[in-house]
Order: sequence, then C-alpha cells, then structure tokens
Amino acid sequence: MQRHTLATLAVTLGLALAFSSVAAANTVLRASHQFPGGQGDVRDEMVQMMARQIAEADVGLEIQVYPGQSLFRANEQWGALVRGRLDMTLLPLDYASGRHPEFSATLMPGLVRNHEHAARLNESEYMDMIKQVIMDNGARVLADSWLAGGFASSEQCITSPDTVRGQNIRAAGPAFEQMLQAAGASIASMPSSEVYTAMQTGVLDAANTSSMSFISFRLYEQVECLTEPGDFALWFMYEPILISEQVWQRLNEEQQAALMEAGKAAEEFFAAEAAAIDQEMVRVYEENGIEVVRMSEEDYNAWLEIARETSYKNFAENVPNGQAIIDAALAVD
Repeated sequence: MQRHTLATLAVTLGLALAFSSVAAANTVLRASHQFPGGQGDVRDEMVQMMARQIAEADVGLEIQVYPGQSLFRANEQWGALVRGRLDMTLLPLDYASGRHPEFSATLMPGLVRNHEHAARLNESEYMDMIKQVIMDNGARVLADSWLAGGFASSEQCITSPDTVRGQNIRAAGPAFEQMLQAAGASIASMPSSEVYTAMQTGVLDAANTSSMSFISFRLYEQVECLTEPGDFALWFMYEPILISEQVWQRLNEEQQAALMEAGKAAEEFFAAEAAAIDQEMVRVYEENGIEVVRMSEEDYNAWLEIARETSYKNFAENVPNGQAIIDAALAVD
C-alpha cells in the first residue's frame, strides 16, 4: 500500500513538473505603446490582435500588451527597444528621428498623398531604405501602418499658411516643425499623448496629429476647429509595429514565422480600417459641435512651397542619404 502511494505520488509529481516546465517554456514578449487601451484605438487593436493570434498559434510564445505608456513613456520606447529592454512596440517612427534623422522622411509634409499611395510606398525602394536604417540600429518591422492626420486649433481654423501665424502648435516631428515655423508658428514638441494637457493648460493653441489620436485622446474637448485630411492631406505618419532585433534572434524559426504571420494579419486589418478612421474623426468632431474644414488645393500647394524650401531642403542637405530617400519616395506614383 505504501509502495502504491509512493508510486502514485511520484507520477503526480512528475506530471506536475512536466506541466510546469511546459508553462515555463513560454517566452513572454512585452509590447508597449502610448495609445489608450480598450477604447477603440486601431493601433492598440493591432497589437492586441497580434497577441491573440500568437496565443492561438501555440508556439511557446505570449505577448503581453502595455498600452497608454504604462510600461515605457512614448519617447523612451525606441531606446528601450534597440537595447533589448523592451521586446515590441507600436511607435510613430519619427519620434526616433533625434537619433536617426532619416526617420523624418516618414512624416514629411505632402510626401504621402492618400492611403492608397501609402500602401504603394510600403512596397517601394523608399521603404526599403527606411527599414534598412531600422534594421541597422537594432529593430525590425512586423507590420506597416500609415495614419492620415490634420490640424486642430482653439484659436482659428488652420487652412492656408498665414492661419498658423502666432499660434503655439505641436507638429509631431522636425520636418513639420520647420515648415510651420517658417509660416510664423511657435513650436512645442511633445508626443500626442501629452497634447490634451498642453491644450488644457494653454501651452498649446493648436496641434498636428493623426486622425486616430484626435479621436482617442478626446482633443475635441479642447479645440474649436478641426482641419480634416480631405483630398489634400499634408500629414501622414508611419507608425509600424517593431520588435527588438536582440529579442528576434533569440526566438526559434516557428516563433518568428508566427510573429510575421500575425504582423501581416494586423497590417491587413489596419489597411481595411484606415480611410474609415478619417471619416469617424469628422463624425465625432461634428457631433461635439466642432467646426470642421478642409484645405483647398491652393492652400495645399502654398504649404508645399514652404515645405520644399525648409523641410525637404534641410533633409536633403543634412541627413545621410537624404536626397536619395526623398527621390525614392517621390518616384512612387
């Protein structure tokens, strides 16, 4: 009897150890981003979608998602990623342009004309050049996404260049800042997650950001007028899902393949939602009593003229391979 009990105990203990070793074998990837979680932000949903698909793939991998800057602050994510302190992020890439000025080409005024053009850019030499810089500096892209955006102001509607004169504005990156400053605006730099408070406290009069951020950060509570992307969208920003190259190299082939497949599904999900986000922004702002306007072609061309003499020129002259990157982007119809 005692032998039987001991044998049973040994089997039970063996099974418990086996199950615990299986559980311990799961590699956990921490994915951080700055956007609100569980509130319909398509960027959070892209990362959550990848987490669900990886769990279903059953390849010994798990993604834990930390939205709303709950793990790393917006401007800390790139540095943490490339040092291997953070596993994954969804990052507006231009936030890292202080370290890698080539990334300013992913938020260049008028470089992306519409969502269809953005999709074509993803398959171009231009994007190959950007992704090479990403790879060379310690990360790799799992999913592409380009968000359109616009302007909003608590002072006056922003359409032609003269309408920003005297306004304190957040522009998201150096290329837009140079153009806006040349038009007479004052610049305050900060991630989109800080715009609401800055407008609430009077630090900002106006902001450039993506259509999704205009919704999810509830900026309609702080502004009087929104300039939607419309037919002449100046503002498009590249916001990819990235993984640390150090982390990637520690995964096995099955896990890498599962991540690439999940990234592709997240990218396709975003592409189907992209144009609808702009329409949803307009609906939300109109429902909240905010005036919504569009730039005319004349306004758009006036901005581009300033951009070519400031943002484009500075990028070409001061960024390694800058002119080649711009030329590669402009070559995509």
